[in-house]
Amino acid sequence: MAGAAEVTRRIAIGTLALLVLALLLSWGYARVQRMGEMRTHGAEGRVIRVEVLNGSGEGGVASRVASFLKVGGFHVVDVKNADRFDYFASMVVARGEDPAPARAVARYLGGPPVIRQARSSDEAEVTVVIGSDRSKLHIDP
Repeated sequence: MAGAAEVTRRIAIGTLALLVLALLLSWGYARVQRMGEMRTHGAEGRVIRVEVLNGSGEGGVASRVASFLKVGGFHVVDVKNADRFDYFASMVVARGEDPAPARAVARYLGGPPVIRQARSSDEAEVTVVIGSDRSKLHIDP
């Protein structure tokens, strides 16, 4: 009888260990998901609205960047040409007082500089201007 009790105890301990492991994995997965959500969402949990402007002159580059941003969970509200095509450096522009959404977009794109240029726009809170250094942007999913 002592042998059967020992086997039962080991099965119970193994079952509890598996349960604890499953709970830890579930917690870790939820945490990773939440971090990804924080990366592409603003502080209030809403999706970051992004405008993409092509300042490089290369056709189609703004559409590729916009597609990559959409894959990342950002809401692209507009894709168009910039006011000129001689931008050397790509940049991410914070359109509101809080630069956090622009920083999240910049991190996702591989780290172009973030500048603040507030304007009253209900459309986009972040503008991405693509310059001739577009190859530095990480736009491959």
